[in-house]
Amino acid sequence: MKKKLWSMLIFTMLVCLVLSACSGNDNKEKASSSSDDPKKEEQVTIKFHTHGTEENYNWKTTIAAFEEKYPNIKVDLVLLSEKGDSVEAIKKLDLAAASGEQLDVLMFTDPAFYAQRVGMGMTAPIDEFIKEEGYKVSEEYKVDTQIDGKYHALPGKFNPWYVLLNKDHLNAAGLEVPKDWTWDEFAEYAKKLTRDGHYGTYFHGPQNGGWMEFTKLAQASEADNTEFITADGKSNVGNPLFKKTLELRMKMEKEDKSAVPYSDILSQKLHYRNQFFNQDASTIVIGSWMNTELGGTDQFPLNFNIAVAPYPKNKKDSKGYAPVTTDYMSVASASKHKKEAYTFIRWYTTEGQIVQGKSVPSWNKVSETDLAGIVDKILSTQKTPEKVDKDSLIFVLQNAKSSKIIPPVSYQAEIYKVISEEYEKLTFGEQDIDKTIKASEERVQEIIKNNK
Repeated sequence: MKKKLWSMLIFTMLVCLVLSACSGNDNKEKASSSSDDPKKEEQVTIKFHTHGTEENYNWKTTIAAFEEKYPNIKVDLVLLSEKGDSVEAIKKLDLAAASGEQLDVLMFTDPAFYAQRVGMGMTAPIDEFIKEEGYKVSEEYKVDTQIDGKYHALPGKFNPWYVLLNKDHLNAAGLEVPKDWTWDEFAEYAKKLTRDGHYGTYFHGPQNGGWMEFTKLAQASEADNTEFITADGKSNVGNPLFKKTLELRMKMEKEDKSAVPYSDILSQKLHYRNQFFNQDASTIVIGSWMNTELGGTDQFPLNFNIAVAPYPKNKKDSKGYAPVTTDYMSVASASKHKKEAYTFIRWYTTEGQIVQGKSVPSWNKVSETDLAGIVDKILSTQKTPEKVDKDSLIFVLQNAKSSKIIPPVSYQAEIYKVISEEYEKLTFGEQDIDKTIKASEERVQEIIKNNK
């Protein structure tokens, strides 16, 4: 009897063990099949804080396309300014960070805003994700967003500076649309284009510390060291390229009489749009935010043919760079979903830019066909797009490259004001170029000393 009971008990235990093992295998198979299906992954919601409006960025279509490709990531758009005001937006973003709100993806439109928030620890480095994907930012994108050896953002739109040319004036002077040129050649063009009734070019600055790009024209043509302060906080006023810019400006205005006099710019409160579209100047050096106006607007109709040339270089055999504005797409350091946030900024700065169709992308892998389609879309809303030399525009946008970002210092505005003041003394004949550089250097050194 006892033998029978023991036999039954042992048999029952064996059956239970077999059933348990089978059940465990079933559960493993179910878990495995569930994790292999990305659509069954747990959905994560990331917050995206931006200054960009729907009108300018086409967010509904863009985010919908991302969520379709990545159904486990939902993007909650937080518009920080109804007007698209980046200054208002950055103030609200700082308040959101201070109050502990959820932050995942951050957009900055100004390099100073970006660099300052990196310094404040608001953004997370994304180098590990970049390394995991196996690409180089400097090869993948036209804008280098590196700060202190690390990447805290990927670049969105691409707005390089370029030269706009009155193509009718070019034809009358027997000049071709340049595809590669130096500042010396730019000066020669301006001299040949100058006629009774219009100047060869117009420089819209500096003006009381603003539009300082026009005091560092030659510096901006280089890959690095483009600011008046170096990356390690030292004065860069002694850079020979600063002197080159001053010599260029004085030669064109005082000797060649090919540039609109600086005194006229101030006394008559001139503006680059009026100067160019009214044909008072044959060329202007300006940023490609002008893409949305090239074909003429109600306020500034286009009554001539227009072409685009690249930002000039310092030497014929050197690589060409240009000042560039972009949107810096960052992952918040406080984010609990950094991988998902990175997935969004990587998609948005690549194929997402084409989906959005509002700006020229910084992504180097945009084909000429895609770029032509984006340019067509931008020009299609303008009055006379047929007057724009589209091939020259696409060529410039396709080949432009930006220099490295020099993180701005907190006293940048003081330095700009000093250099602007010394430049005015130069252009009004109160001092020569060497004295201008010496005075600027002394005053900048004093500012640096006082801010240490």
